[in-house]
Amino acid sequence: MGLNSRVHSPGRYREARHPAHPRYWPGRCSLWLLRGLTHLPYSWQTKIGRLLGRIAQRLLGQRRRIVRRNLALCFPDLSAANREGLLRQHFEAAGISILEMANAWSGRLDKLDGRLEVLGGNHLEAACRHRGGVLLLGGHFLCMEIAGALFARRHPLDVVYKRQNHPALDAAERKGRLRHFQALIEHHQIRLVVRRLRAGHSVWFAADQDQGRRGVVFAPFFGVQAATLTSPLRLARLTGATILLLDMWRSSEGRGWTVRFRPLPKGFPSGDLTADAGRLNASLETVVREHPEQYLWLHRRFKTRPPGAPRVY
Repeated sequence: MGLNSRVHSPGRYREARHPAHPRYWPGRCSLWLLRGLTHLPYSWQTKIGRLLGRIAQRLLGQRRRIVRRNLALCFPDLSAANREGLLRQHFEAAGISILEMANAWSGRLDKLDGRLEVLGGNHLEAACRHRGGVLLLGGHFLCMEIAGALFARRHPLDVVYKRQNHPALDAAERKGRLRHFQALIEHHQIRLVVRRLRAGHSVWFAADQDQGRRGVVFAPFFGVQAATLTSPLRLARLTGATILLLDMWRSSEGRGWTVRFRPLPKGFPSGDLTADAGRLNASLETVVREHPEQYLWLHRRFKTRPPGAPRVY
């Protein structure tokens, strides 16, 4: 059985979970509308995205509270007024990312190709010359769909991902990403990741989200103990893959995107999972501080707490 059939078999959905089920028609209509917006000039799309973000900030009270709590935990030195300003910027950036996602999944990327800047590409080229593949570790930055798709037009990538709960959105995401990436690998298919790395592939793994207690250690992120996946560290030791940090951000003027590759010090991973997880979180934190409004604060990053620690949401 081929990779795509393993990862994308529609038979894995029950009938009520099928993307074409009537209960998911509103979501499908939203996706069609977004696809239509990709035909507008990109400057118009940016303005529409900001507007969508402002509307979402007003309507999505629970998500607004999650963002506000994350910012309070991670930026305690900022005044309340400055954190509210950052919250507003974050929702606007998130709104723009919706239009970026639509472009990545169904738009004409050749029109946007020249807007991508690549930094540290020499590190990726050097890593590809070694055996064991390349494991690209990054975070959930808001522009990841468009920046990743544009870079995949220059360098073949496999992507580790987690299924969406909404079947229509999940189907659109898988179809859209397969326009650009060599393979989509579900996050629990570790053996498949190992095979791809050993075959010399470059695998992109954004492993910074809270996925529960299984396979994690607690390491500080912005000074808060965060459940951090150890699977990327184990994969690197098991396969001999070269680890590179992959960062990305949108320019402040909204004119394009930057992807950056950075090497890790020799001897990483060290074998001490907790220490290595802390070093990865610290590297991610450094990048987030450069463009704090463009990190995915909508996610409950600190949902899973160390034993005995109080809930934060």
